Amino acid sequence: MRTGMRAVCALAIAALAAGLSAPLHAGSLTVKTEQGKAHGKTINDGKVRAFLGLPYAAAPVGDLRWKTPQPPLKWKGERDATAFGARCAQNHVFDDMVFMDSGPSEDCLFLNVYAPAGAKGNSKLPVMFWIHGGGYEAGASSEPRHSGDFLPLRGVVLVTINYRLGVFGFLATPELAKEGNGAAGNYGVFDMVAALQWVRANIGKFGGDPGNVTIFGESSGSYAVSSLMASPLARGLFVKAIGESGAAFENLLPDDSLEAQEAKDGEWMASLGVKSLKELRAVPTARILDAAKGIHFASVIDGHILTEPVTTTYAAGRQAHVPLLAGWNRDEGSFAAAVMTPEKWKTQAAKNFNERAPEFLTLYPGGTDEQATRSAIDYAGDGFIAFDTWKWIEAHVKTGDSPVYRYRFDLAALPSKYHPAAFAFHSDDIEYVFGALDTRPGAEWRPEDRKLSDQMMGYWTNFAKTGDPNGSGLPAWPSYSKDGLLIHLDSPITAGPDTLRPRYEFLLKGMPPSEY
Repeated sequence: MRTGMRAVCALAIAALAAGLSAPLHAGSLTVKTEQGKAHGKTINDGKVRAFLGLPYAAAPVGDLRWKTPQPPLKWKGERDATAFGARCAQNHVFDDMVFMDSGPSEDCLFLNVYAPAGAKGNSKLPVMFWIHGGGYEAGASSEPRHSGDFLPLRGVVLVTINYRLGVFGFLATPELAKEGNGAAGNYGVFDMVAALQWVRANIGKFGGDPGNVTIFGESSGSYAVSSLMASPLARGLFVKAIGESGAAFENLLPDDSLEAQEAKDGEWMASLGVKSLKELRAVPTARILDAAKGIHFASVIDGHILTEPVTTTYAAGRQAHVPLLAGWNRDEGSFAAAVMTPEKWKTQAAKNFNERAPEFLTLYPGGTDEQATRSAIDYAGDGFIAFDTWKWIEAHVKTGDSPVYRYRFDLAALPSKYHPAAFAFHSDDIEYVFGALDTRPGAEWRPEDRKLSDQMMGYWTNFAKTGDPNGSGLPAWPSYSKDGLLIHLDSPITAGPDTLRPRYEFLLKGMPPSEY
């Protein structure tokens, strides 16, 4: 009897072991989407399956230029999904942007899916949907700093997308508004919604859970996250949100009417010597990009993606009531790091704030060159990123009916090729979140950098799984909405109250138009 039981137990253990190891090889490199079969590849020593360059919408070219995204075309046979699709047409804007695609094109509405090697169609893993930054003017899903090699190892499916940029993504003219039944512009944000709809329809085939999607982005990608939370067209397509350094709470979006944007963009169109939208759609890509250099094509209240100012939506509690994790970096204003003297700082304070200058100087002190320089960085960073992100967080705490977790990224990286000074600068956090530190050109990393990256990957993926970043082995992250505390992502990580609130309450009373 005992011998027989041992044999049965041995068989059971073998079967269990086989069952545990089977998922490591269960994920197929051929997946059938609604458009057709796609064949991907493995990356990171076979630990992750990557499906690159999948079209989520029809190519926005010809008559589809400056139209809302149309359904992607179906294909026959098996599509090669082992290389990135083209990045969206753009002018050179940022020196530190590196791309791994074949080049820019208007035919660019592609996304990439990264899944753990063992993920199967019934795995229902949380989905993290990344929106790249770049001021709505530059960037792509092929940047190595948001590589898909590592986050999927934390038990998530990662999706990264391209979306139309600059003049191709945000042009709004009277003729476009007429063609669009009163709506024009925001084509890049429409693209994001279309990509989310593609995820809803297809991500289950890759092992993801279409009912558990977290949108996250940095800079203009974070701006987009706050906008998608306000958009009726995106409602129900995601259940959690992460914003890194940016929010649609600055003056451009709430105050720029569609009519004002149409007038400005109409003048730009006339400068090309074309008289109709039909003629404009026939102008070559390169000529349009050349004519658009130095011009910002802004997001607007178009009546579809956004039906009212984002600030109005949040004030009324009409945004998506989803858990939010958001924050910014300590040195968002590091571009203002030139030496500032106390005399210059006092003069600037008086010029910008008049009778409020003494109060300003208590919040942004400048008694020494070092102190004045630090305050110049802080004020530039507040005007550029921090103040608007703070307003977003506060608004969602007040009316969002959902947990909110707030952070500040404080660990200053060592100087590198594109960032010659030691700052926690704008976009510094991206490689930490993706575990992609080694993709930064010319960077040297310390043990504390790698430890913080590991911790941030844990926080971000825990939040995607449960709506709470806390987990085993991580320093406790208190709820900002419940406890009023944020964490400082540093070495070590610490938690504390919002000591900068007086600065932002001062700025709420009014600040001069920002040059940032």
